[in-house]
Amino acid sequence: MLGRGGAREVMVMSLWPRQDRGVPATTAEVARAVFPGGCTAMRLRNLLGPLFTDGRFAGLFSGRGRPALSPGRLALVSVMQFVEGLTDRQAADAVRSRLDWKYLLGLELRDRGFDSSVLAEFRERLAASGSAEELVFETVLDQLREAGFLTAGGRQRTDSTHVVAAVRSLQRLELLGESVRAALEALAVAAPAWLTGWAPAEWFTRYGPRVDTHRLPTAEAEREQLALVYGADGFLVLEHVFAPDSPGLLRGLEMVEHLRRIWVQQFYRSPDGLRLRKENKGKAKTEAGRPPASTGLVSPYDPDARFRMKRATKWIGYTAQISESSNDDRPHLITYIATRPATEPDVDTTGRVHAVLKKRDLLPDEHYADSAYITAEHVLDATRTGIELIGPNNKGNQWQSRSEDAYDNDLFTVDWEALTAVCPQGHRNTWSGTGIDRHGNPRVMFTFSLTDCTPCPVRSRCTHAQTAARTVTLRPRDQHELLRRLHTEQATDEWHRRYGHRAGVEGTISQAVRAFGLRRSRYRGHDKTALQHVLTATAINLTRLDAGLTGTPLGHTRTSHLAALAPRRS
Repeated sequence: MLGRGGAREVMVMSLWPRQDRGVPATTAEVARAVFPGGCTAMRLRNLLGPLFTDGRFAGLFSGRGRPALSPGRLALVSVMQFVEGLTDRQAADAVRSRLDWKYLLGLELRDRGFDSSVLAEFRERLAASGSAEELVFETVLDQLREAGFLTAGGRQRTDSTHVVAAVRSLQRLELLGESVRAALEALAVAAPAWLTGWAPAEWFTRYGPRVDTHRLPTAEAEREQLALVYGADGFLVLEHVFAPDSPGLLRGLEMVEHLRRIWVQQFYRSPDGLRLRKENKGKAKTEAGRPPASTGLVSPYDPDARFRMKRATKWIGYTAQISESSNDDRPHLITYIATRPATEPDVDTTGRVHAVLKKRDLLPDEHYADSAYITAEHVLDATRTGIELIGPNNKGNQWQSRSEDAYDNDLFTVDWEALTAVCPQGHRNTWSGTGIDRHGNPRVMFTFSLTDCTPCPVRSRCTHAQTAARTVTLRPRDQHELLRRLHTEQATDEWHRRYGHRAGVEGTISQAVRAFGLRRSRYRGHDKTALQHVLTATAINLTRLDAGLTGTPLGHTRTSHLAALAPRRS
């Protein structure tokens, strides 16, 4: 046992949560002399205090053998690192040498700071905790609400942007070869003697360099043959790793698990031997087909990244969902940030945003979003919680909805009590019933008679079917009537004037992308990318708060010199 004052006693006491005692007198005196008008770090400290306390971050102290630094201070340093766009080394140097940072952190002038590697280790612990959003982002939101910069009600707006993962984009053949190479690299580190005892000699040439440095074949038959070679090599790796006499630790290697998952998705065994899975197209899906993009792995180095194509944009990675308050009398602050799979549609976000904002007591009165977030169900659900969800609600994918002179569903008169419908020509339907669409949503259908539809003089405006009568498929009554009302409102100038308010969120995304690098992941994996976005959103909020304190006006959309010369409309 160590005596009083020994190393063990010092380490245990250093893990106690640190109580903030304010800015040291000497630090405060010198800082005010050097910055008589204040600066960003000083204004944040004066307004919000220490921001993060060790009590809330108690589970994030470093493990045995590491410096027991204050996790609350490390969280604040991590946020300020994103505010100023600093590397780990630059942030550690700022703690050590900059007077404004010492004021913000409440440090003595003689404090020597810490090694830059501490920041990476702290991010690892924070990402692994799964509570970064609660510990960092919500803590700052609570402080901003207490200071009066955030309240429930008012207006908010939501949008998303794509996020490119920190991995190379691989073609299918490159993915197969690189997956084998990544697994072999991990095995070469964990058990080199075991690997060299059975690995074929040609592997050290085939998988030594990166696969994309090879000149891969261009002919389709040759590419498929090489893919089968990669497949056989991968299965041989897995057979040796999972053999009863292999070292048990090898089965837990991350790259081995990624190889196993990718091989399940890319290959299958048939009576004729190893086969490469083909892409499932249309409704003809088979067990031998490849999985959908929502579950398909596209890199052995980031199993969470997904491929998506949205209009003209293709990327491998994630989607960042952002909501911000947009009241005219307060700074526009981000209230919701989430990192989602690239393949998740925006429409799945709307309900989640409302649920999270309700938990944070920040539900708006008006919520603006584009058509990707709007459905009749979402509008009704939002109304029940006191929110007016404002955004364009599309009329549907039918050709009648896209043609001005066609008869779309809104032109049919429905008697919901009798469950009958009348077409614009006055003909009544002959059959009606309920059903479920391909998404599992209830629908009501009205089918008209061939006797009425066939000789109809305006048949071409109603249906393109050669031998069938018109069938109208509608949502349930409450949703259908809501949609008709919304479609009428969306045709007015007043609605377009109100909806123009949503465009401001694009400026927030622009700031997040251009000033904070939101669109490119700095780290691999969903959890670390989500942490990056949490720190980015927190940094944007603090930056905008300081801009509000100093009266810095909002930036304007840049206009080219030529566009500025365009004549104004009267």
